[in-house]
Amino acid sequence: MTAHSAQRCIDALSRLAPCSASPLYTVITMANTLERSRHAWVIRGQSRSRRAGSWPSWFARNKDEKPMLYLHSAVSSAQLCALANETAQRGILCNDIENQASPWPKGTQPALALWLANNPYCTPYDPASGHEAQAIVLAALRTLYVDGKPGFYYLALHDHDGGRLLSARQLEDALKGMYPVDAERPAHVRLLGAGQAFAEVVQAARLLQQDWNITAQLWSCPSYTRLAREACAAERWNRLHPTAPKRSCHLRECLAGDATPVIAVTGYPQPIVDQLAAHVDARFVALGAGSVQASAPNRYWITVLALRALAEEGRIDARQVETAMKRYPLR
Repeated sequence: MTAHSAQRCIDALSRLAPCSASPLYTVITMANTLERSRHAWVIRGQSRSRRAGSWPSWFARNKDEKPMLYLHSAVSSAQLCALANETAQRGILCNDIENQASPWPKGTQPALALWLANNPYCTPYDPASGHEAQAIVLAALRTLYVDGKPGFYYLALHDHDGGRLLSARQLEDALKGMYPVDAERPAHVRLLGAGQAFAEVVQAARLLQQDWNITAQLWSCPSYTRLAREACAAERWNRLHPTAPKRSCHLRECLAGDATPVIAVTGYPQPIVDQLAAHVDARFVALGAGSVQASAPNRYWITVLALRALAEEGRIDARQVETAMKRYPLR
């Protein structure tokens, strides 16, 4: 029954055109479609309380599980934990809190991102575009309700247009955690970005080319945590099976065999990106909220730290870094 309902949801959503709008608009459009299909629970709530009784629970009275899409606004890990417990660690939880005024980067307290990364039942994503979000929701329906795997998916939703559609290969790689946006040509530096921070990564690449004649490969990374988990699992398997052929992972397949420096950016605290450090062979710079400024690193800081990475590799003169720090409005 559950798999049948999920497949009907997937069929309904697959008839929607690929969306280049914002992740938030895309998911709301998908939620409206699912609501009309009557094959899924679509719950719209404001998760601002820790009390389980404050969550809508009418869906739990149904004996047959149906796919669940929960649109909510959670600020803290306590709120999100209460929601996850109320839904029995199942469903697709979509948080739009970063679109509201808040003293915290991405609208959430720092502990929330760490809770997501350390919860084994959670597969967290931070999509940069509507097409990424569309693919993630469809994959969640297949994984959780058609294949019947345990856990829940989490999406952080911003309301800034993604502005691009992805190829089938890019969509497949996005679900694994990262995909190339502009990585075909040789470059001096590789820039990785997640969610809304990816827009600043794109602008940093423009500044590097325009002001310093330095080329950058661009990678969108909807899930640093998924990349890190797979890399850790491959490393553990290789350690326990020394005579067997080594297992690889998506992160190494994307970045291995290349000494080009990697700058990885997120709007969450830096530890979310630090998860990748042990699995990247090139010089690696992790940037998140609190790394160089209270908010997520802007395009100017990304540019300066990309230049610094190149200077530390001996590829450019260190005086260029000093010049850049004086040139840009760092704050």
